[in-house]
Amino acid sequence: MTFSVVARCAETGMFGLAISSSSPAVAARCAYTRAGVGAVASQNITDPTLGPKTLDQMQQGANAADAVAHVKSEAHHIEYRQILAIDKNGNTAIHSGENSLGIWTDAAGVDVISAGNLLANKDVPKAIVSAFEASSGHLGDRLIAAMKAGLNAGGEAGPVHSAGLQLCDKHAWPVADLRCDWTEECPIEAIATAWDIYKPQMDAYVQRALDPREAPSYGVPGDE
Repeated sequence: MTFSVVARCAETGMFGLAISSSSPAVAARCAYTRAGVGAVASQNITDPTLGPKTLDQMQQGANAADAVAHVKSEAHHIEYRQILAIDKNGNTAIHSGENSLGIWTDAAGVDVISAGNLLANKDVPKAIVSAFEASSGHLGDRLIAAMKAGLNAGGEAGPVHSAGLQLCDKHAWPVADLRCDWTEECPIEAIATAWDIYKPQMDAYVQRALDPREAPSYGVPGDE
């Protein structure tokens, strides 16, 4: 019921992921990033504790593979879970339990990993990785392009209704955390539109958090 892409920008060190599902509010349960550490998607009959636990392991020095292996060794019902991880060096790792739903598979590339379950076909993650590797520019743009490629390759077996995009950079909070929690239209197009609006303002929101005295105008009625 889910397909996702987890990635790192080798130039900036930024981490991000994008995810979509037929279930509501998928990104609220499945998307985890941490500045200077990595990114994790925890999906397929989701255990939301697995994302932070995997990031904790990587923050303590484990690479992606060792972090996922440690979490697997301690998790309950791991046979139902999918975990995708990328670490600060671009190493990737994945666990897909034998009880993952429907057609499930994964693919990995340079600084990117993708996986899904209840897919329309086994080529979807490969299409996502290929699109990411062929793209350039901002990590957010590349993640959106990858998700659109996955959708065009067949996506989920049924219609998707929610999606999300999360990015982290140098600060303790995500610099972008955009979600479409439910729509009867295309949620990937919805987050793409939100990203197009948010991207030009992203640095201003970071500046407002760090020092509002140096921040640009808020651009709302009454702001001078």
